[in-house]
Amino acid sequence: MKFFLDTADVSAIKTINKLGVVDGVTTNPTIISREGRDFETVIKEICQIVDGPVSAEVTGVTAEEMITEARDIAKWADNIVVKIPMTMEGLKAVNVLSKENIKTNVTLIFTVSQGLMAIKAGATFISPFVGRLEDIG
Repeated sequence: MKFFLDTADVSAIKTINKLGVVDGVTTNPTIISREGRDFETVIKEICQIVDGPVSAEVTGVTAEEMITEARDIAKWADNIVVKIPMTMEGLKAVNVLSKENIKTNVTLIFTVSQGLMAIKAGATFISPFVGRLEDIG
């Protein structure tokens, strides 16, 4: 099992990380804006605290915008994973980025089929919404 924090609260990340239970962090520009801080600054700070993957989300809506952003974000730290939304444009971006060995985390996964498509496109991780997945039982 992997334990990922979904926050941009650097103080909380430091505290919880000391417990030895944090495998990574996932966040997005909206969460960071609530902290009143710069996106890039916070992501780089989190990457220095946590050894595992740190997912930082793009804001672009077209594949081209996402790819451009992702290439930049991926340079910020070795443990960066670029978070991409589960959309047609997002899948196009993931397909390109995976061929460039840029790690991705496809978010906004609501169904099993969406998760499978993201994996097929080359996602490194997927982030399904628990409780909203298709009924398999």
